[in-house]
Amino acid sequence: MEILWWLAPAGGATVLAMLWAAWAGRPRRDERDRSEAAYERFAAAMAKDHPAAGKPRPVAVRDRSTGIAVRPSRRGD
Repeated sequence: MEILWWLAPAGGATVLAMLWAAWAGRPRRDERDRSEAAYERFAAAMAKDHPAAGKPRPVAVRDRSTGIAVRPSRRGD
């Protein structure tokens, strides 16, 4: 029986994981604000123009890397 003590840490970790999963999956209270005032605030925020809507996007610099490291050739030696 003494040889099975190496299973104790794995069993303990499994039990702790099961307890955590049961606690994390518990039903929670719904504390969201679903009032008409909240909906009106959301609708007003969505109707606004985005602050960066009129600004041009910066041009992205494309790297032409092929993934292969190439040393420059030495022509002047």
